[in-house]
This record gives sequence, C-alpha cells and structure tokens, in this order.
Amino acid sequence: MFSLPHAAVTLQYKMKHILNILLVLFFVLFIATAVDAQCAVCTKTASQLGEKPAQGMNSAILYLMMTPFAIVGFIGYRWWKGNKKLEAEEQQ
Repeated sequence: MFSLPHAAVTLQYKMKHILNILLVLFFVLFIATAVDAQCAVCTKTASQLGEKPAQGMNSAILYLMMTPFAIVGFIGYRWWKGNKKLEAEEQQ
C-alpha cells in the first residue's frame, strides 16, 4: 500500500485544519444575520423605553450570552493543546 512520508501527512493535516478554520470564519463573518436576543418580556420593556435603550439592552444581553461561550471555548482550547502536547510526547 502506498504511504506518504510523515512530513506530507502533517502538512495535509495542517492544511485541512487551516481550511476548517477559514470555513468557520467565513460563515461567522459573512453569513451572519442581525440578532435580536430579547425574550417577550424584555422586548415589551425595551419598546416602552425607546430605541436607544432597547439597542443598549440588546447589546448587554448579547454580551452576557458570550461569557459562557468564551469559558467553554477556553476550556476546549486548553484541552486541545494538552492533547496535542501528549501526542507529541508519545511520538518521541
């Protein structure tokens, strides 16, 4: 069976990884829609306050929503780096 050298396999892996990152960035940046992150009660309250406070309230809700995603993303990144380090140690 035909086998590629280790360097070629590593390069293919890196290229796939970079392609996946670029694909995710494309979807996040260019195919994003406007988000209204308000429940029914918040929407009614914001409509009574006016346009500017409603926009501020929506931004605050989105800001608070990002905190759990950032925490999970950080934990996932550290886990990935730890596994990558262990794999490198096993190959040596």
